[in-house]
Amino acid sequence: MTRRYAVVGLGHRAQMYVDALLGDFSDTGEIVALCDPNRTRMDYYNERITASGRPPAACFAPHEFATVLERVDAVVVTSVDATHARYVCAALDASRDVVVEKPLTTDAAGCAAIAAAAERSTADLVVTFNYRYAPRNSAVRRLLADGRIGTPTSVHFEWVLDTIHGADYFRRWHRDRASSGGLLVHKATHHFDLVNWWLDAHPELVFAQTSLAFYGSDNARGRGAGPRPTRSRGAPGLGSDPFLLDIAADERLKRLYLDAEHEDGYLRDQDVFGDGVTIDDNMSVLVRYDDRTLLTYSLNAHAPYEGYRVAVNGTEGRLELDVCERAWTPPAAAVDPSAGHKEHAEGAWQRLTVQRHWSRAEEVAVDEDGGAHGGGDALLLHDVFRGSGHDPLHRRAGYADGIRSVLIGSAANESARTGRPVALTDVRVPAAERGDSP
Repeated sequence: MTRRYAVVGLGHRAQMYVDALLGDFSDTGEIVALCDPNRTRMDYYNERITASGRPPAACFAPHEFATVLERVDAVVVTSVDATHARYVCAALDASRDVVVEKPLTTDAAGCAAIAAAAERSTADLVVTFNYRYAPRNSAVRRLLADGRIGTPTSVHFEWVLDTIHGADYFRRWHRDRASSGGLLVHKATHHFDLVNWWLDAHPELVFAQTSLAFYGSDNARGRGAGPRPTRSRGAPGLGSDPFLLDIAADERLKRLYLDAEHEDGYLRDQDVFGDGVTIDDNMSVLVRYDDRTLLTYSLNAHAPYEGYRVAVNGTEGRLELDVCERAWTPPAAAVDPSAGHKEHAEGAWQRLTVQRHWSRAEEVAVDEDGGAHGGGDALLLHDVFRGSGHDPLHRRAGYADGIRSVLIGSAANESARTGRPVALTDVRVPAAERGDSP
């Protein structure tokens, strides 16, 4: 029997789920409702739906979400991060299953509300941590679970975002901390979840330092930059400034945002060196876990290449994972959003090694499936729409997993603000609801 789905929040990320239900997973369900403050964006997705031979989905504004819930069996939430808790709690209280993009929410209050709703509901909630499914990250989980380096004692995790991907957070609504929680919540949620999952441990203490050192108007003026346009459209010299994004050059971005901005005033192509940036671009975090494992984490959003490095020290050796997702950023990549796409990036590479005490390093082969997020998206969608079945890696994430990752980011923001370490209050949930349970 197919399920009736609603998709809430019809921006860029929604397309992965819409196309999945129109394509490889069309036999599992149908989209019967769309919910977004912008009708133009809903119309764009309805064109995709009807082009597949399906009837158009009914369209609803956010204040009509209760009516949406009357029509569906499950809800996919891909809206602005700060709105997640509202939609998730309402759906769970209506006994509707929920698939929610990371981050689960943006702060401790949202976490508490979702935990309470999940505990009183019989519905299921899945947080889509697609990086768990990337074969290289799954391989790390497997190696640690097999005891290849003994018991982990510390983790160093460095992630760098380049001037395509990193800069884009400073053009969009993500630049507003109230909407996204900053990159320590919106982006680092991925990374904190990976460490929580790899270690199978709970974070208990967080200390952080952060800064806005590159983007934003103050930094631009400090480097002697002259007057800049507030946005890219119609900007003089467009095509010569690698930080100006021409969304008119990409038909999909044009349809979703440029053609839709008259309805809600949302500008997708704001200047990364303009006013209104309230998030950080350099972040350093220390985390202590309940098993005494230590994490040192850093995130930089203006690097010349994109990738990450992970080192796990253990009682019997060391594991290292080095990943380059994009070796460099072409100057025209922002003007032409299709340039430098990560899944087809020049010079991408990865290396996973294990070195036990008194032994030479051993390189571990990883079979990549290709596609978005190292092949993780396709595997994630299978779990979301068909179920995970038996998975010894426990990649399917529940609300407890989502909460733990958000709480690290939220506590890091608080620590950076106050200059003090922040203790986490672990969310106690029934074993059956733990995302890491079989």
